[in-house]
Amino acid sequence: MTEISKTEFEVLEALWQGHPATAQQLIERLNNDKPWHEKTVKTLLSRMVKKQAISFEKVQRSYLYTPAFARDDYTFKETKSLLQRMFSGRLTPLVSHFVKSDELTKDDIDELKQLINQWEKDNG
Repeated sequence: MTEISKTEFEVLEALWQGHPATAQQLIERLNNDKPWHEKTVKTLLSRMVKKQAISFEKVQRSYLYTPAFARDDYTFKETKSLLQRMFSGRLTPLVSHFVKSDELTKDDIDELKQLINQWEKDNG
């Protein structure tokens, strides 16, 4: 999996919403959040094809774009990278950071407890 810039990620996020998609469909999705120029999106799509982050198929006069990897796979890779860079690969200091800064909600804590309970059932 290749490195993706923040802007490329926004385009990829729009593509994960539904694919294959044309450049025009992606522009419309992206413009729901903020204004994007057609040329900018097409340049990003071209760059992402070169990086092999997306692929395309020409159908008549249109290009249909498809992500080269699933969102979950990308999220896992980036999460592991963040943990390695910032917390020596350990999850506990990350969670501790959020606990100490009051960033976790009661719902977050309940979900974490459920995940831990499920993990203990499956691995206990």
